[in-house]
Amino acid sequence: MKRIKDFLALTPFEVCLWSVSVLVTVVSYILSPEGGFFNFLASLIGVTAIIFVAKGRVLGQVLSCIFALLYGYVSLRYHYYGELITYMCMSFPMALASIISWVRNPYKDSKEVEIASLRPRSVVLLAVSTAAVTAAFYYILGVLNTENLFVSTVSVATSFAASALTFLRSPYYALTYGINDIVLIVLWTLAAMEEPSYIIMVICFVTFLANDTYAFVNWLRMRRRQKNAT
Repeated sequence: MKRIKDFLALTPFEVCLWSVSVLVTVVSYILSPEGGFFNFLASLIGVTAIIFVAKGRVLGQVLSCIFALLYGYVSLRYHYYGELITYMCMSFPMALASIISWVRNPYKDSKEVEIASLRPRSVVLLAVSTAAVTAAFYYILGVLNTENLFVSTVSVATSFAASALTFLRSPYYALTYGINDIVLIVLWTLAAMEEPSYIIMVICFVTFLANDTYAFVNWLRMRRRQKNAT
């Protein structure tokens, strides 16, 4: 019943955006029968997670945990070890931490998370930690002979920063995820050139980009509304 209420809370535009994203994903899977089922399932869960995160709903983080596990498996199959390690060892734990953070910080008595402002200290720590993670993963992924090393490393950096900003409840999480989506479109396009079944992952992140763009706009709107109410 609670999950039904979450869906009913979506605006007509959000329902339309989600429906189109799902339709595009389903059609791409039908037209590309060689595409793996897990690729398809990860895409569906991922795009659903994004629309609820865009609403500031905890359900979005729960679905993000499931997506991280599925996407990690898909990445393993193509030897994208950067994506595997990022989502299994960083995105998944950060989504769990975000669930706790969001549950503890609701906006008043609603199911919407209270949006926070970044403090200078948080910005510095985020920049330093992202730089450290990027340097470390460039070396680790190189040792593992990861496919498309440079792009994979950039993906790790943007994904780490986006996950951290989600935990911090900052609207800029969506902007950073949008950048990450662009990187992943490039990454999976390179994979699809060798294995056509991965075209569904390219389409997956194209829909993610559209949804993350909306999420950034909506979070800015939510922040303004919350500040005005306060």
